[in-house]
Amino acid sequence: MLHPKILVPVDFSELSEHALKAANTFARQFEGSVTPFHAYIPVTDLDGFYYVGSGITPHEKYSEIEKVLHERLLEVAEKHIQPELLSTPVLDVGNPARAIIHTSNQFDLVIMSTHGRTGFSRFVMGSVTEKVLRMCKKPMITVTEKSDLGDMTSLLVTTDFSENSYQVFPFASSIAEGTGGTIDLVHVVSDEQFFDSAAAEATAEKRRKEIRDLADSHFRNIRKRVDARVVTGNRAPYVEIEHLAHEKGYHLVFMSSVGRTGLDYLMMGSTASHVVRRVKNAVFTINPHGISPEKAKKLHYQYRDM
Repeated sequence: MLHPKILVPVDFSELSEHALKAANTFARQFEGSVTPFHAYIPVTDLDGFYYVGSGITPHEKYSEIEKVLHERLLEVAEKHIQPELLSTPVLDVGNPARAIIHTSNQFDLVIMSTHGRTGFSRFVMGSVTEKVLRMCKKPMITVTEKSDLGDMTSLLVTTDFSENSYQVFPFASSIAEGTGGTIDLVHVVSDEQFFDSAAAEATAEKRRKEIRDLADSHFRNIRKRVDARVVTGNRAPYVEIEHLAHEKGYHLVFMSSVGRTGLDYLMMGSTASHVVRRVKNAVFTINPHGISPEKAKKLHYQYRDM
């Protein structure tokens, strides 16, 4: 995944700066560029302006406001992004989620914090982040204050055997090829999904062969570094994934934002939603309604061969 253009939304909170750190790591590894981004709504933001230390008052002209915001955005970005990786910051006026989604069309990847300046709990995802996850047509990496991309050599890829879930495979494969990393390809079979444990075990046995076949077909270039397995238990799939992510400390967790039961492009899958909310690991997601499997594969080979 060489030379990705990375967009990083920043709301000037300490939490959002973690996304800049992660973007620097990703861009350094894959020779990419990082563009800091901020969107604001003048009436809301200037009514008791929250940009601490900006010196802006509600009576300033918009041109002055943008000048100060641009300088502030550059100042924050320069603390975390290497000069050779940093692109000119971009500002926009309007609803932050909509502005991020619109601007992301010019980029290859969006990296943002799961929480912004209004985030209170790790179980309550920031409203802007949640909207972007639902609607963004580009791959996303969400991070928390405890996320550590490290050298991106330890990757967890989840699947429910839906076509939606396969969309992340080319990207996981490309990243693993670039870093020399390993992939744990995992499917969760939970007792709560079945009438009894016997039915769950029968399904798990069937899935064990299928997931090996899946690894053979989708990860053939790095097959020796892919451990394909089925995880069984009596906990919900998102709880099992959370447990795995915590136990192994993966640098990245890959999943589709919409799984087997996702019918509406406005709805993020419940498993993805829970995982992004609960894990401390960085999570790489793709909205399957925004990128086709064919396009994902094309991008994968394009990045790999550059």
